[in-house]
Amino acid sequence: MSPQELPPREGLLSGLRIVEISSYVATPLCGLTLAQLGADVIRVEPLGGAADRTRWPLADSGTSLYWSGLNKGKRAVAVDMESEADRRRVVDLIVRGDPCVVVSNSDRYPELGYKALSALRPDVIHVALRGRADGGAGVDYTVQAATGFPLITGAPGLAAPVNHVLPAWDIAAGLYLAVGLLAAERERLISGRGREIEVALDEVALATAGNLGYLAEAQVTDRARAKSGNDVFGTYGRDFVTADGERLMIVILTKRHWTKLLTATGLTAAFEGLADALGIDFSSESQRYEHRDLISTLLARWFGGTQLAEAAEILDGHRILWERYRSFEELGRDGGAALRESDLFDEIDQPGVGPHLAPKSPVIVDGERLGPRPAPAVGEHTTQLLLGAGEPGAPRSGL
Repeated sequence: MSPQELPPREGLLSGLRIVEISSYVATPLCGLTLAQLGADVIRVEPLGGAADRTRWPLADSGTSLYWSGLNKGKRAVAVDMESEADRRRVVDLIVRGDPCVVVSNSDRYPELGYKALSALRPDVIHVALRGRADGGAGVDYTVQAATGFPLITGAPGLAAPVNHVLPAWDIAAGLYLAVGLLAAERERLISGRGREIEVALDEVALATAGNLGYLAEAQVTDRARAKSGNDVFGTYGRDFVTADGERLMIVILTKRHWTKLLTATGLTAAFEGLADALGIDFSSESQRYEHRDLISTLLARWFGGTQLAEAAEILDGHRILWERYRSFEELGRDGGAALRESDLFDEIDQPGVGPHLAPKSPVIVDGERLGPRPAPAVGEHTTQLLLGAGEPGAPRSGL
């Protein structure tokens, strides 16, 4: 079977057709999320491939591991986006045949926008990512700078802002796009009507800051949030080093967690004595946070005198929330031996990369997940899709 003759996907979204005109993280993640649930996602790129096809990290061959990861299981067409005739071919792909959804992060081409497409197909759904709600340009790292989070990230006393290495707003925006798309698809199934969905990256970040109470705190109190390193704000959580030099993270959220931790570490009597002597109620989440340095001093002595294997057995035995810090290199070592323990991963053979473990969808449906499939080569399905070979008997728009 040739790469262009992919078998139909089975899944909750089987039969949903999505044309993705996008690049970088948020919109490709939206498409990937839906492809992993069975949607037919067709990636439209310029001739030679989109700019993000070479984004790091790279395989030794120079193939982008980033691009391959975010575009698994999609089909791909390549056109000259500066050519009016080629853009008409993309319009034709969208408006002919079964109802379609467009996912885009560009408003550069009016004929590919909602207004023009809905005039040809009133049932089209158009889902668009904007950088900033005011129409300005923005990406994850500039949005981070404008929304406060880098100024409270990092070690206490560090004046410089710290951007998070994880593009959290891209990821959240991509999932919001998918949610909006599926809501519009539900409406279309009921009414036959298309919708225009828009999500702005900066509003995703601001909404999250608001939903978590960060913005309300700034409005209604005189407290300024400070950097707190690896301490979990408002509760007790911190990293520790064991006797054999391993580092782990523990989190204590409830009174029951606290009691279990004291039993596990044999520190019940010590903390009862401190509570009586200093008038501290360690059963209170707020007071545990306020007195976290005192707590950490005693716990650090226990962890520092305990080997990781023993600590792991004790913590697991008492169902304490904890985990050892692991690097990407460790997770990928020995052919991804640690990853093979999870049902989330399956092996694929990606051209330019070779065999490796890649994730399925985190969403489990009736105990099953769709397996990953390789990302497409540049323009791999252009002939099949733009010449209509992939849509036998489909009506054409005449463009």
